[in-house]
Amino acid sequence: MSGGHDHTHGQASADADRRWLAGALIVIVAFMAGEVTAGIVAGSLALISDAAHMLTDAASIALALWAIRLAARPAGGRMTYGWKRVEVLSAQANGVTLLVLAGWLAYEAIRRLVHPPAVTGPLVLITALVGVVINVAATWMISRANRSSLNVQGAFQHILNDLFAFIATAVAGLVIILTGFARADGIATLIVVALMAKAGFELVRAANRIFLEAAPQDIDPDAIGRAMADHDAVVEVHDLHIWEITSGSPALSAHVIVASDRNYHATRAELAQLLAEEHGIVHSTLQLDYFNDSAGCEQGTASASAVCEDPHGPTHRSS
Repeated sequence: MSGGHDHTHGQASADADRRWLAGALIVIVAFMAGEVTAGIVAGSLALISDAAHMLTDAASIALALWAIRLAARPAGGRMTYGWKRVEVLSAQANGVTLLVLAGWLAYEAIRRLVHPPAVTGPLVLITALVGVVINVAATWMISRANRSSLNVQGAFQHILNDLFAFIATAVAGLVIILTGFARADGIATLIVVALMAKAGFELVRAANRIFLEAAPQDIDPDAIGRAMADHDAVVEVHDLHIWEITSGSPALSAHVIVASDRNYHATRAELAQLLAEEHGIVHSTLQLDYFNDSAGCEQGTASASAVCEDPHGPTHRSS
């Protein structure tokens, strides 16, 4: 297997992520307090829903910061992967929160469409426009962090959806001012609900793929199996498993049968290099056994044919 990995860049990236996330958190909490007051005074569900969403934004960023800190802990003891999957738990929690909040706001919006209350349009419009500015700043801050991390992406989706929510709320406020159509407030809320539900579903699905040990979406296991089998020393590849330790950290294990006249260690090094350079998989565990015509396969001088009788998943053979 390939040698050690340099974690210096990863630590620097994590430090930068924490700074950008902390900055966004401060901006959001400061504005959220004022928006709650404005929503109550204006009688606007859209503003209150935005404030509730901003509360989940703040919670999602705080959770992301906590997850980054935990994920930085080294592996040890029973935690052989360290705490890296805490980031995925954080992303899943953010997704579930978006879905739950979307359900509650949908109910309230529909209720207000049936019985629309009086809404103070000018206050809604002014607060929403300020919210757009605040969320543009927060969105920019989080976009500077590493969004390949599902954890950071979860926080980013919260903030981005809140930006869309403020835009919809501003439009609703303008409609109320110009036409007096109070149901615009509920309609704006339903638009936000649709965006929240979409983002929440995508986050939960991505997190579940990691927990179910599915191969990353941008990696084709069959293509990798064929590429390994095309190596001139390889006879067969089976028990090929590809998963993610956490978002952006793919890992692979495989049982590889090599021709008995080829160098065992050189072949393993070449396959590890192939996986790292062409497929971005630097965490690979390869079990190599020599091919034996009579026994099936063997490792050294001991027959290991039983290992080859029941492979997991498809088998890839040299052409």
